[in-house]
Amino acid sequence: MATSVRRTTLTLPTAPLGPENPLPALRLPREVHRIDETTRAALPADMARQTAYEPLRSVLPVRLRDGYGRRRAPAGLDALVLENDRLRVTVLPGLGGRVHSLHHKPTGRELLYRNPVVQPADFALNGAWFSGGIEWNIGATGHTTLACAPLHAARVPAPDGGEMVRLWEWERLRDLPFQVDLWLPEDSDFLYVGVRIRNPHHRPAPVYWWSNIAVPEAEGTRVLAPADAAWHFGYSRTLRHVPVPAWDGADRTYPLRGAYPADYFYDLPEDARPWIASLDEEGHGLVQTSTDLLRGRKLFLWGAGPGGRRWQRWLTEPGTGGYAEIQAGLARTQLEHVPLEAGEEFAWLEAYGPLAADPAAVHGEDWAAARREVESRLESAAPRAAVAAAYAAWRPYADAEPGERLATGSGWGALEVERGGYRLPGTPFDPDTLGEQQEPWRRLLRTGAFPAWEADEPLTDPGCSLVSPPWRDLLEAAPSTAAAEYHLGVAQWHAGDRAQAARSWERSLRWAETPWALRCLAVADSVAGHPARAADRLLRAMDLVLAAAPPPAEVGVGASTGAGVGVAVDEDGAPGPHGRPARVPAAATAGVGALDAGGAGGARGAGTPAHAPARAGGGHDAGAPGAVVPDGAPGEVGIAPVAPAPPAGFAYPAATEAAEAALGRETVTALLAAGRAGEALTVLGTLRPAVRERGRFRLLTAQALLARGDAAAARAIFDEGFEVADLREGDEALSETWYAIAERLVAGDGGAVTEDVRERARAEHPLPERYEFRMRPA
Repeated sequence: MATSVRRTTLTLPTAPLGPENPLPALRLPREVHRIDETTRAALPADMARQTAYEPLRSVLPVRLRDGYGRRRAPAGLDALVLENDRLRVTVLPGLGGRVHSLHHKPTGRELLYRNPVVQPADFALNGAWFSGGIEWNIGATGHTTLACAPLHAARVPAPDGGEMVRLWEWERLRDLPFQVDLWLPEDSDFLYVGVRIRNPHHRPAPVYWWSNIAVPEAEGTRVLAPADAAWHFGYSRTLRHVPVPAWDGADRTYPLRGAYPADYFYDLPEDARPWIASLDEEGHGLVQTSTDLLRGRKLFLWGAGPGGRRWQRWLTEPGTGGYAEIQAGLARTQLEHVPLEAGEEFAWLEAYGPLAADPAAVHGEDWAAARREVESRLESAAPRAAVAAAYAAWRPYADAEPGERLATGSGWGALEVERGGYRLPGTPFDPDTLGEQQEPWRRLLRTGAFPAWEADEPLTDPGCSLVSPPWRDLLEAAPSTAAAEYHLGVAQWHAGDRAQAARSWERSLRWAETPWALRCLAVADSVAGHPARAADRLLRAMDLVLAAAPPPAEVGVGASTGAGVGVAVDEDGAPGPHGRPARVPAAATAGVGALDAGGAGGARGAGTPAHAPARAGGGHDAGAPGAVVPDGAPGEVGIAPVAPAPPAGFAYPAATEAAEAALGRETVTALLAAGRAGEALTVLGTLRPAVRERGRFRLLTAQALLARGDAAAARAIFDEGFEVADLREGDEALSETWYAIAERLVAGDGGAVTEDVRERARAEHPLPERYEFRMRPA
């Protein structure tokens, strides 16, 4: 049959992504894929240079996606299907262009690990990511910020006279347009993928690309590549050159023979054909190859240890088999970025298809013979010359203008094209894709003024920030307003000019006191070593967000009276917003407006009052879920009553809840860093139930209780059970908190935590499996 392209709907159990985090990511989320200078100094010169080339300072201008949960329900996902007599390829354009399925029709085999659910987890640079299929990682070391974002998609002519599917978008971390052309020739067993990354700017740009292929994993699965050595990277952040296949007592080409998650970046000889394959015990599986520009090949394995197994189950549903990842990239390792000169482009062709090889050779003791067997079968199925010819045939079509639009991505590319006047044949970023997020920036571009925030609009979202030099220049020339100064500060911070950023945020506060400028100054304070002042600013920011949230009566549901809850009141006797315990001014925030030597300026303009949590007693019964009881010690902060639940049927607007959750998390974390656990518990009690009951906030509550000296109450939260939906890859907060509680319980009140206590704590309080996410030896 001739190759066909069609749209369809794929229904999968899906956890909704939720709203974006409204707070600009001024700091890079904890990133595990980094090495120290001692390790870098021992690397080959070219690798050392590229590992040090343009590392990310933050994920700006991209926003964090951390508003998802773990409740899944069937959802219809837009899908594109390419099909011929041999293969059926299913693509999800609304989720980063992920190839969800590669089905080989003659054998009935699914060549990829196909996740039966869409469950976001905190693995992407900006948060939400899900496992399975083939993903296109671009931007910087890690999973792309586009993992759960929509891409543009359209039909385009294929070199053989048929049709291709083109995916394209503007990658915002590096400001580079890219495209992925999916071409399935008639009667072909191989999917061809043409990739192009362009640099339309007048300066070199750092480029990162790794095609990430999830493949089924079983005891007999072996991953093969044309290499006798690899660079091993573990979650202890070490990079070392190791032999392939056997190292440290085990054959590491079998993913389940390792105990812990690890990367193996294969060291391919210069003249070797680049390929990688994952084959089962019968010698069947998937092979990926490419033209020579895409030199890197990698195996990622979860390992057979408890942490890796827990993560595998976390990412899917019970009863689903495991997976490993085989990958192909522009550099030798994923710790590197490659320079792309001004006005130039990188382009290559990849091929994905089935492979059947002699299992005795594939799984034999002779590694060289196993590689020769796979390479011989690959040459028969997809000759190196044929792949090179397909690349040459595709190149003229990379500029072909798209036909029928199949999916629409973001409007950021259209905004950049309007600003820069770029000509990008083949990847049109049409003005009709511009939307609400781009509109303020388009007005700045056209009028020279950034639109002011409306005085009466809810304080739920400051809008997206842009940080590249051209936008920063426009903001610096724009009339001063609260909004313009706020966004200018974000751009200056991103550029490394922290003192100017603080001054811009101070000017923003002189125009209008907003939680956004206060929070940014809190980050500046924290970085400058002023944790107490950072906490004070965040407390005031929380006050503003809580006060701005619409009460239930304003959104069509009867107002909550808070009767019987013991609601705290402001100085004038009025209850806090929506029946919540109110915060009242406190001497703790006096003097916050001073400019310190580190360049982190004051939080507000003259005359703006400072606020702190109410120092009030109250609470629930000891031992109740989430309950905290004041200890009554002199000078200690009591716990405000927990905010009541809203009326049945009421739901706060998503943006309001996102703002409260984002600021609430940062405020509690800052208070704990400042040694103010009582106030942290007070803030936790003011959060609406939908936020307070999230696993992240249950963990924060346990940490605050422990910091205040109530290890038993902290342990009760763990015993009750919770899940931290946005637990970050490599984050050991669950195990660290569990053992810190156990040590305190073993040591007793006031007892010293000695090595003997630590050993007893681990023996008497083993970490429950549900909290075991450690990706390295304990």
